[in-house]
Amino acid sequence: MIEWEETDTGLRAFDRTKTEISVGAPDWQSGGEGWDIDRPIDETVSGYASELRFPPNIATITDVESGERHHHGSDTEILNLPDGEYLANIHGNVKTYLRFSGPTTIQKTCDFDALIVSFHDRIPVTLGFRSHHEIPVDTITIPPTTEGLATAISYASSSHKVTGPNRSFPTLRGHPPRFELGNELQIPEPVRENKKDAGIELRVPDDFRTLFVTAPLAYYLQAEVIVENRTAPVLKAPSVNFTYTFSPLPDYQHEVAEMLRQVFFLDCLVRNAGPYHWNLSEISLLDGLEIDPDTIYDSAPAQQLVAYDLCEFERIDDELPDWHLSMYVEPSVENVSSLPYLLANLSLIYLPNSSNLNRNELLDASLGDFYRNAPNKSNASQRATAGGGSYRAPRAEDVNSVERINPTLHRGRVHGWLAEGVPIDVFKANPAAYENRFEYFDRASDDIEVILVLNDEDMGDEHEDATDIYLDRAEDLSMEVTIHEDLTRDELAELLETPSDYVHYIGHCEEDGLRCTDGNLSVENIEESKVQTFFLNACGSYYEGMELIRKGSVAGAVTFNKVLNKQAAKVGVSFARLLINGFSIQHALQLARRRIMMNKDYAVVGDGTHTLAQSENSHPYLGSVERVGEQFRLTFKSLSISMAGGFYEPYIDVNEMLYLYGNDTSFVLTVDELQSFLKRGEMPILYNAELYWSEEDELLEQIRLC
Repeated sequence: MIEWEETDTGLRAFDRTKTEISVGAPDWQSGGEGWDIDRPIDETVSGYASELRFPPNIATITDVESGERHHHGSDTEILNLPDGEYLANIHGNVKTYLRFSGPTTIQKTCDFDALIVSFHDRIPVTLGFRSHHEIPVDTITIPPTTEGLATAISYASSSHKVTGPNRSFPTLRGHPPRFELGNELQIPEPVRENKKDAGIELRVPDDFRTLFVTAPLAYYLQAEVIVENRTAPVLKAPSVNFTYTFSPLPDYQHEVAEMLRQVFFLDCLVRNAGPYHWNLSEISLLDGLEIDPDTIYDSAPAQQLVAYDLCEFERIDDELPDWHLSMYVEPSVENVSSLPYLLANLSLIYLPNSSNLNRNELLDASLGDFYRNAPNKSNASQRATAGGGSYRAPRAEDVNSVERINPTLHRGRVHGWLAEGVPIDVFKANPAAYENRFEYFDRASDDIEVILVLNDEDMGDEHEDATDIYLDRAEDLSMEVTIHEDLTRDELAELLETPSDYVHYIGHCEEDGLRCTDGNLSVENIEESKVQTFFLNACGSYYEGMELIRKGSVAGAVTFNKVLNKQAAKVGVSFARLLINGFSIQHALQLARRRIMMNKDYAVVGDGTHTLAQSENSHPYLGSVERVGEQFRLTFKSLSISMAGGFYEPYIDVNEMLYLYGNDTSFVLTVDELQSFLKRGEMPILYNAELYWSEEDELLEQIRLC
């Protein structure tokens, strides 16, 4: 769902997640009959304009009559279009289409601050908007049996808008229907009608463990899942006489993950043979395989599966992205309702396995991360002694410490745990978190409401720095920032029960709750949490954070143990900036905690893939810089979880390629070229193992003097 409004400078369109796009149009006038836009859209706006200014996104312009396509990406060259009818596809936080007729000039500003579409006169135009964020429309009711779950998984792919390689585009998969337990099977008619017959079957043993692990592959292949009295799963495509036999569990979970990876990434390459073709860097990988993308693209799903199985995928596997998300899920009836949300992110699903973690092992793990990130041993030693000072608790015995476990992790860039135990290095999910997010979509306010709470004056440095970050970001986003100090229990309870998007609590947490001026507040004593996301930057706040999730929140950052003031402040300030600039809550905390010694004392609870705000760069990126002789190597890391199968284009003058999300790309630049990019990059940069923001004077000065 998209809404729009006129502004002093043009238009603003926004969706229920408060993701928006601003379109500059100094002489905009609404009205006119408008043009038809033959694309999936949520809302259209028609009017008159002589110039439109968009965020500096990738744009593809198609001649409506001839079908000829023009591409404008990371360059600042002028694209002149002759008289004709055109449809522009502008890739950004909100998918935007522009339909117009006439000669046109398209270019980016020299600082990559805007994409400008200029007409020779004020002409009629139509804008179409579509939200990237989808919600489940229908609900499948199933009995709590293996047959019921197999049926639900079979119909999960009814949300796919297409079959074949184009299903690898994240915007063409859609959100699966909800799964709800009941006394009998109920499949809504729209779900039945939208289910595609791919001609593929997955016949699996009659147990929940195998079904949970099978779900992602079945969802992506649009396969029918059938439970039988068998020991090992079998994948069949009867129309082409194809059978693939897997091993039984536990090996099956790795084999099914590898097959999903192979089919998915080959789809990402083969789809370029269709109408949505791009100058994709990874396309050259097909040269190493004996497959014909044109033939495969036009074939049936079962035939595509056979072609993929016959090729030697291992020859190109290492050149493709690591998987974006892996979830470790207890295959229980209670977790059935969470499956659609894991499938929506195309997560791999593994069975949870862990080992005990004693205090020395935990310390070794933390220090190992710390020293690996440090540029050299002497620097690490200096930094290790710099974090002393007071703790965020008056006495260690007052802190609710948490016994942690060491999870067995498999392939993946981000990991989540939906099972018993409290593991390190993953976010601790809860079924309530996935449903809670929908409570925040239809709120009265369009602004992102950020609340900063300082309940201990000794922690004022973090409070001041975080305030500056939030207020600075509010200049670019529709965001309202409120600051509170020295709250009582009743005041803090009222704040948590009042709708808001993010609460950053700075203070103490003890066994009986969050400290206030008149005692401690236990989250158990509030009626309902209406805080979407949070950071409880206080000692031992894990249990209070989990209770916020159970009572209505979506995700939050917490601590497992007592934390030092200086280190807590460093994490808090870094986390604030990353989160408010579009990073998922898990990525934000992973980056923020990486430079403190006891980094394992921080974790995310709830849905770690959740994002609070949009990124200025469409999707979040992390850069790293290292010296190479007299030049510098700049490496891009794309950190989008929800856009697996999508692509990005670094705005570097020497680049003309697009890259799959998850694949890093590097460029060697002179010092002047690098500084020019950093001044407009608006992204976090790792340099000498320190985390900076690209435009920071300290970073620019170090590079200049290097």
